[in-house]
Amino acid sequence: MYQKLELQEGYTEITNMESKHKDMLQDIGIYTLYPDQSEILLDRTKETVVLLLEGEIRLEWNENSVEMKRHNVFDEDPWCLHVPKDVKVTVTALSKSEVLVQKTDNEKDFAAKLYTPEECSSTVAGEGVWNGTAERVIRTIFDYHNAPYSNLVIGEVISYPGRWSSYPPHHHNQPEVYYYRFDKPQGFGCAMVGPEAYRVEHNSYITIPGGLDHPQATAPGYAMYFCWMIRHLENDPWTDRIMEKEHEWLLDSNAKIWTKK
Repeated sequence: MYQKLELQEGYTEITNMESKHKDMLQDIGIYTLYPDQSEILLDRTKETVVLLLEGEIRLEWNENSVEMKRHNVFDEDPWCLHVPKDVKVTVTALSKSEVLVQKTDNEKDFAAKLYTPEECSSTVAGEGVWNGTAERVIRTIFDYHNAPYSNLVIGEVISYPGRWSSYPPHHHNQPEVYYYRFDKPQGFGCAMVGPEAYRVEHNSYITIPGGLDHPQATAPGYAMYFCWMIRHLENDPWTDRIMEKEHEWLLDSNAKIWTKK
């Protein structure tokens, strides 16, 4: 499923566990806040993730108060707060800001954690293979490896102009949501979900049911960002990608790629 968003002041919903795309098993949305506006986030049954997309905010939780700034998602690693149920988080905008919030049910109690840009795991994937056609930056904020108590995974990808991401094609059992931005508002790309293909644009998203592969392509001239958000299944957490068998040959370091004669 693909949809373009029109971000509005306050909350713009992407998914909802009770109604909109409920098969994604997550509440996801974006708060657009203006200077001195605040939002209080408090959920009695769900863990909450607060990711700064753009702007300057102050986050307050428990007895902590931290100010953070992010000019854009392309050039700067993320600030991200992760809290269990029953923890109040106050988000106050110090400038016009956009903040993504991801939630799901989780009965476990765990220590709240602020992930700073310095702690973000960032790798360049596809470097030196396939003639550079799938080179991109993958930022993993947290997953099952560093937050096994969570029912969520969240990360970011910067897909270079004219390149591929989520490649080679892969799938997993767990549902996933991609939220997109482009370095220029007219930028665009292509998202494939199983047999379907969608033109993705600035402030759009796709929902990916479990079991479907989902390669992405970016139009030349434009850099594409997407936040990737996965919900673990009961007794089946997401730990890695499952490559499509017909494309596994691409993983061979000696794979022969066709070149023009």
